[in-house]
Amino acid sequence: MSLAVVYARANLGIQSPLVSVEAHLSNGLPAFNIVGLPEAAVKESKERVRSALLNSLLEFPDRRITINLAPADLPKSGGRFDLAIAIGILAASGQIPADSLGKLEFMGELALSGEVRKVTAALPGIMAAQKSDRDIFIPNGNSQEAELLSKQSSFAVSHLLEVIAHLQGKKHLAKTRHSPGTSLTPGPCLDDVIGQFNARRALTIAAAGAHNLLMVGPPGTGKTMLASRISSILPLLDEQCALETASLRSLASQRFDSENWLSPPFRAPHHTASAVALVGGGSSLKVGEISLAHNGVLFLDELPEFSPKVLEVLREPLESGHISISRANYQVSLPARFQLLAAMNPCPCGHLGDTNKQCRCSSEKIKQYQSRVSGPLLDRIDLHIHVPALGQREKDQLFETSSHSVESSSSIRLNVANARREQLARAGKANAFLSQGEIRSSCRLSPENEAYMKKAMERLGLSTRAFFRLLKVSRTIADLQECRNIEREHLAEAIGFRFPGQWGE
Repeated sequence: MSLAVVYARANLGIQSPLVSVEAHLSNGLPAFNIVGLPEAAVKESKERVRSALLNSLLEFPDRRITINLAPADLPKSGGRFDLAIAIGILAASGQIPADSLGKLEFMGELALSGEVRKVTAALPGIMAAQKSDRDIFIPNGNSQEAELLSKQSSFAVSHLLEVIAHLQGKKHLAKTRHSPGTSLTPGPCLDDVIGQFNARRALTIAAAGAHNLLMVGPPGTGKTMLASRISSILPLLDEQCALETASLRSLASQRFDSENWLSPPFRAPHHTASAVALVGGGSSLKVGEISLAHNGVLFLDELPEFSPKVLEVLREPLESGHISISRANYQVSLPARFQLLAAMNPCPCGHLGDTNKQCRCSSEKIKQYQSRVSGPLLDRIDLHIHVPALGQREKDQLFETSSHSVESSSSIRLNVANARREQLARAGKANAFLSQGEIRSSCRLSPENEAYMKKAMERLGLSTRAFFRLLKVSRTIADLQECRNIEREHLAEAIGFRFPGQWGE
């Protein structure tokens, strides 16, 4: 047989479309051509495949070889097609049986020795092959990702000869085993925070409803410390959400931790990050920080130090939960449903409103500094809190050897998990992601509370977006207190967190 068809998977965002690798051997002068919109790394695979076959003591056909990667209009990149091309040539030349190839897929880069090397974005390809009811051969280096799936359809291999021995029936390979990590590495806990009870409360509400939170205060008051400890009170992800997050990490070639794969991601890019680093894109697709924070937290420290143009790109994904990237050679949509945590000083010197130190900034500098964060972006942040400098009583606790009396992270996490479970049962999502229609059904108010909110809208000049976000925060506060209905106290607390010191009873 001079024609063989082998199946592989391309890499297009977290999608992994099917690619048919057609290998044809014909008479004529010896040649090796790859067609089907291959990029440079794919074109170079003919040298890797030739050397891998010869060094594995296999016959490389001395004929005209044509490899077609279909569909022809789908860009192909990377070395992920090497293994499929090699198997196609071996099947077309009759060195391995071709009758079972229709139920198999192949993914892996070949070394010149025939070793099968790890590839990027393996997990989306494994999941796509599983949905198509095909088994897939993957590199041993990607076996950790395959083990996350409850239904196993992967063969992890380290060398081309292992694949050939399996296809020839000489040595059958065992499928990878489902063994996701169950132990969680303990991180920094909220118990370490001294004082700042208002900020701890705001962090609890933010975690319970996946709400965005902005912390404003002088330097050294614990804003970064508080943000870094939100992971200790967030509920674990369910398997589907964890797989989405793991797929994005696989696409970005991030180090994979199978022991903590159910933990929500926490990303904290530096304020010098570019817009492409934050949202993704580039000449060849790169995953941005907002997608790597999908189903987790994106923390922006020193918020006004980010370029205003960089901050503005957050506005659409904060509303839609995804980012659409359009370039000349590709268009892709990546999930980006993240929870935004931000921290900033109130002025350039940081001591505006600080009772311990005097602010040295002019009113013009303060206005210019604060205006670096636009109103539309602030309007999308549900909770705004002031984190003051520690009082003398809290400072004295720094020298105490015994632990101070605060609610532990484990206790808060239990309350947060219960509140999130109630939200999932009611609407199938966290309160922060409710649509307007879902808000009307989940956040109903009594006539008295409706009048209270109308008064609040008039006095504070709330936008429609701010009004609905206040309702969602109020719903979360009620869920934490296990209340079926939203009461006046829940509304007042939500307003107090959005406009500290401006409203409340």
